[in-house]
Amino acid sequence: MPVIELKIPNLGESISSVTFSKWLQPNGSTVAMDAPLCEIETEKANQELSADSAGQLTWVAKEGEDLAVGAVYARINTDGKDAATDAKPAGAVPAPPASNAGEGAGSVPPPPPAVPPAAPGSEVVIENTTRPAVPMEPTPDTPKAPDQAPAPTYATGSPSPAASKILAEGNLPPTEVTGTGRDGRITKDDAQKAVSAVPPAAPAEAPPAKPVEQPAEEPAPAPAAPVATPAAAAKPAGTFTRNERRERLSRMRRTIAKRLVSAKNNTAMLTTFNEVDMTAVMELREKHQEAFVKKYGIKLGFMSIFAKACAKALLDMPDVNARLDGDDIVYHDYADISFAISTPTGLVVPPIRNIESLDFSAIEFQLKDLAAKARDGKLSLEEMTGGTFTITNGGIFGSLMSTPIINEPQSAILGMHAIKERPIVVNGEIKIRPMMYLALSYDHRVIDGSTSVTFLVKVKNLLEDPITLLLGL
Repeated sequence: MPVIELKIPNLGESISSVTFSKWLQPNGSTVAMDAPLCEIETEKANQELSADSAGQLTWVAKEGEDLAVGAVYARINTDGKDAATDAKPAGAVPAPPASNAGEGAGSVPPPPPAVPPAAPGSEVVIENTTRPAVPMEPTPDTPKAPDQAPAPTYATGSPSPAASKILAEGNLPPTEVTGTGRDGRITKDDAQKAVSAVPPAAPAEAPPAKPVEQPAEEPAPAPAAPVATPAAAAKPAGTFTRNERRERLSRMRRTIAKRLVSAKNNTAMLTTFNEVDMTAVMELREKHQEAFVKKYGIKLGFMSIFAKACAKALLDMPDVNARLDGDDIVYHDYADISFAISTPTGLVVPPIRNIESLDFSAIEFQLKDLAAKARDGKLSLEEMTGGTFTITNGGIFGSLMSTPIINEPQSAILGMHAIKERPIVVNGEIKIRPMMYLALSYDHRVIDGSTSVTFLVKVKNLLEDPITLLLGL
């Protein structure tokens, strides 16, 4: 039997195994060539695998299973290739098989015998075919059937990973959502709109009790005491629940855990702090935001300004931009800055390359693109690779101060935090200013304490006087 085996492909030197996330096609279904079959999860991103040939699919891997590169995850019986590539419209009658077993492979089977019209309500029986008898009903003026809608595909009604999470959190089944994506796939936007459109459930009101009339000559019976059931009984005051649930760590979460522990155990990591007055940066954005949006079609954010300040300081102080490789230190004459992005499945840190050569609008566009891909699980392996320095912004979650962990093999990471108005002394007077704490975690094996402090002060000064940053001073 012509059966081919589908194996987990080689996705990069650093990836030796994957987690099989979910099937996109039913077991035993007929699939076309290049049809997406399943989703797998690597330590960096999610990816779809497609059919190498048309035919009947047989599952081998189980959802949630870890598979090594080269392991068989499915089989396809290619006898079904023609059926998969030349689909017949719904209701088409298959051609009858040849009745003479001795005829050659190229012979054409004879047509089925003519059948006289059937009387209303009778059944039609055709000899030598496998089709079951079909009752015929009188339809003298049967209207022409309307044009059929395009046949659904594997993607129809299937949510993307991000949409699936949103629907699960909103307790909304995918069957109640109309997908607007390609081939009817439910997108993240579809899920968000559907969940937000669901009105909050109103508490059910008990109908008023209907009075029961009793015969005049008989006294009304005493009402029976209500029988409390576990579901209806009110929970006594002071009762606590102690439920537990267990979930397997995703591959991304396992990889994040492994790398964080490695960074703590394998580097001489310290953190130094400073604070920056954000008045000048905020005034710059407020003054020029409208013109910036009008010219570039995107807002000027804090992150691009921080990235340019860090890039300039990194090129001025190459030790902070270096990495340790065995007994060697590798220096870079460019600044590839990684940005920590929070996703439903964990934190990713894709880099933007040559920040020192990009303008603010280019950085903002790349940040927006990377964030969208990261949250939809669409980052490629190349987009996840590299970086000489990292910036993470815990301030968007309200963090006032933290000690970020180095993103190996890099030697330093800058932590941004929430902007808070605080009283500070300016030229001998107490002023209320928008202040942010900065944290620089660094590997002391590569970067000396004085170097780390000097670097952070450079970044602070560039942010407090951003004109020097714009002028390249």
